[in-house]
Amino acid sequence: MRNLLNGFKEFITRGNVLDLAVAVVIGAAFSGVISGLVDGFIMPFIGWLFGAPDFTEIAFYVPNWQGEETKFQIGLFIQGLIMFLLIASAIYFFVIIPVKKLSELRKKPVEEEVVEEALDEQTVLLTEIRDLLRVQAGVQSSPASDARPN
Repeated sequence: MRNLLNGFKEFITRGNVLDLAVAVVIGAAFSGVISGLVDGFIMPFIGWLFGAPDFTEIAFYVPNWQGEETKFQIGLFIQGLIMFLLIASAIYFFVIIPVKKLSELRKKPVEEEVVEEALDEQTVLLTEIRDLLRVQAGVQSSPASDARPN
């Protein structure tokens, strides 16, 4: 029983489970933000441009084999499709692109520093190799010969 509880404790305190729990809570809260953006701004804007943004009333009737009409509410599908596209585009343009730009900005200085460090290490190594070759050849290095051409 004690091993079972210890195993459960390790499972719960593992980073992946905690990260997942935080992601679910943040995702639920963020869902409200995106829904508010779409319902409060984008859909009224579409309604202002094109008329009523509510497509749920679009339907067609088909007679069935008993002679009665069956109502197919294609507007529900159209409304859901439009909402999906609007929410996906809102997430892409207002979240994904800015986060991508921020991560690119953070990476550039680090990559430049690494390149500069690599060049410095290469310069030091090449200077050491040059000095060793001069010592082996019996040539004394002078400050004038160490000067690099521009």
